[in-house]
Amino acid sequence: MNILILGGGGFIGKRLAKALLEQGGVTGGELTYLKLVDIAFPDDLPQDPRLTCVAADFSDEAVMRKSLQDKPDVIFHLAAIVSGEAEKNFDLGMKINFHASLQLLELCRSMSLHPRIVFASSCAVFGGDVKKVITDDTSPKPRSSYGTQKAMVELLMNDYSRRGFVDARSLRLPTIAVRPGKPNAATSSFLSSIIREPLNGKNASYPVAPENAFWILSPSRVIQNFIHAANIDAKLLGDDRIINLPGLTVTVKEMMESLEKITNPGVTKLITYEPDAFLQSIVLTWPPHFDTQRAKQLGFVNDHSMEEIIRSYIQEEGISI
Repeated sequence: MNILILGGGGFIGKRLAKALLEQGGVTGGELTYLKLVDIAFPDDLPQDPRLTCVAADFSDEAVMRKSLQDKPDVIFHLAAIVSGEAEKNFDLGMKINFHASLQLLELCRSMSLHPRIVFASSCAVFGGDVKKVITDDTSPKPRSSYGTQKAMVELLMNDYSRRGFVDARSLRLPTIAVRPGKPNAATSSFLSSIIREPLNGKNASYPVAPENAFWILSPSRVIQNFIHAANIDAKLLGDDRIINLPGLTVTVKEMMESLEKITNPGVTKLITYEPDAFLQSIVLTWPPHFDTQRAKQLGFVNDHSMEEIIRSYIQEEGISI
């Protein structure tokens, strides 16, 4: 089995690659070849003869055509310009998030490939009334360029699957927290920072009111759900290849309270409220309440508590508290 990860050098891509190498791929065949495509790669990728890394731009047609000549059985499409950057740089967001994704589908069609594609979409496809509970039948109404670009690709994935060009499934990811490393340009980056930085004795800030709630999922559960998505039989999905992943609804205040329970009451003194109009204009349009009945019936999983997420992060990063 050949597997291709687009955006394989990123935080999630790297973890997904390690999990696939450890598990031997996905159901249906033994992993023989795993290729990662990204503009750069970390130094801590595993040394494995099955692994190949290609440092290149996902939007480069020649690069993609060459990568697809390996005839991957499964493609994990994680490549994207993150939300904040896509909002500030419309052209770049459209180039990578939309046009390059369309190019991928067109190359699969023109080369007569029929890969199973797991596309990393986002709950940012929704926007508006944050009190509304999002169900499997709720139509996307994005309030950001990033969300719009993801919604357009979802529709393409559905249509190309309907026509038999590919076998895609689009996962609408909750906000992923806690992410290790440094803050990035994602508008949701603060949801990781307010946990990660205090655990390392550093200051952090959040741009919204403490009572604002968000829909989140831990990195380990995201990886578990990606691999599960690749294993689902197309017959179980039917014509609707878009899935709202299960998650956990939690407020900023509850996140900080959970951090105090696990560490000490004084830790939140490192966290301050610093309002940011630009960030608020995006993240406060994301609904935090979901009814993900279909995803759970299909076997997708979520975290059970904020404490569970924080303890998992502490254990994975080897942090002493």
